[in-house]
Amino acid sequence: MTHHTAAHRPQAMNECIDNCTQCHAICLETINYCLGKGGQHAASEHIGLLATCADICATSADAMLRGAAIHTATCGACAEVCRQCAAACESMGDDAEMKRCADICRRCADSCAAMAA
Repeated sequence: MTHHTAAHRPQAMNECIDNCTQCHAICLETINYCLGKGGQHAASEHIGLLATCADICATSADAMLRGAAIHTATCGACAEVCRQCAAACESMGDDAEMKRCADICRRCADSCAAMAA
């Protein structure tokens, strides 16, 4: 059994783990922000997408941290969910919090797509 630590993982994977971890946190913070704001921000579909994005980011990071070969599947799913979440956040108009979430979602989607390839 080989034990993978950050030093033994490819740099791109370590960056992807960091992006997933950050995206997970920002999606959770954005849920709180959206619920506080109300209206379209608090729509169940939007909150559900943010929550699912947070979940898949955590799962994707965990798979890579475990060194599981299945990470290509979780990263592929994560890239797709992050892309949809970014688009949903951008559709909320000119809002700094939503832009922040969309930006990390896009960054995470890009790195996960590369890991899934």
